[in-house]
Amino acid sequence: MHRLCFSSLLSFTQNCKSFRKKKGRQAIGQVLFLRPYVNDFSTEWVLTSVTLLTLGSVFTTFLGETISELKLGNGTSLLIFTSIISYLPASFGRTVAEGFQAGNYVGLLTIILSFFFLVLGIVYVQEAERKIPLNYASRYGSRTGGPQRSAYLPFKVNSSGVMPIIFSTSSLALPATLARFTGLDFLKKAAIALTPGGSFYLPTNVLLIAFFNYYYTFLQLDPDELSEQLKRTGASIPLVRPGKNTAAFIKTVLSRISVLGSAFLAVLAAGPSVVEQISHLTAFRGFAGTSVLILVGCATDTARKVQTEIISQKYKDIEFYDVKSSDK
Repeated sequence: MHRLCFSSLLSFTQNCKSFRKKKGRQAIGQVLFLRPYVNDFSTEWVLTSVTLLTLGSVFTTFLGETISELKLGNGTSLLIFTSIISYLPASFGRTVAEGFQAGNYVGLLTIILSFFFLVLGIVYVQEAERKIPLNYASRYGSRTGGPQRSAYLPFKVNSSGVMPIIFSTSSLALPATLARFTGLDFLKKAAIALTPGGSFYLPTNVLLIAFFNYYYTFLQLDPDELSEQLKRTGASIPLVRPGKNTAAFIKTVLSRISVLGSAFLAVLAAGPSVVEQISHLTAFRGFAGTSVLILVGCATDTARKVQTEIISQKYKDIEFYDVKSSDK
């Protein structure tokens, strides 16, 4: 309930801020896009719009919390999943209709196979892990002097998710935004070059994705902190000394993993445009590779949580008997 109150206050404040501008100036946010299309831009219209946006935010938050309480997965993620997948039938239908009208059956088959392998690759990479073996020394020791138990330190190949692509897309859109407000010629030329299909769009996008993925990976996982945690718990990596050597080893592993993750995200971001150029068809316009990544991640996470809940319910149904009382 407190989340609903906070979201109501926050959404109302943000909506009022985006509308609180003089009529002679263009505002940011909703006003920037809606004002040219509104004939009667009055205070009544502003208050109505703010109220509707606030109620929509409150209802969405309530729906997401209800789904989470029912243990059907993350409610917010499922709402995003539903929103994205609702575009799939229409986008797929437009692509198929375009292929049949142009008689480009080979291109249509190429797009369908590419989409299938894209989903397959995302599932494989999302579940891929680099497991570093760990040795835990026994507190009391063993007669042989060896470790008592072993475990693994898992590192996801793509631990940053879609955040590097989002940051890269926002950075590429920055020159166009600045050119719109300043009107400088060099910013307009840069915006044209960095738009999809531009001369510098693909290499700049790949470099930005690699940079943000590397930065975000080390932002989530600090090698020095991990090394200290392993040292406190009595864990060690085989053939690696605890302390600075362990931190350096973890940093090397994360650097190599970030290269693979960056390559995967670069293919994910540039793949649809490459497929469009090869097939000469619109490859699911409005349904980018990042959307597929979100769908697959949300679906696998929800399936895992539902399976965990089913297993926990089975354990609750098991009746435990007292062995001593049964012997009597």
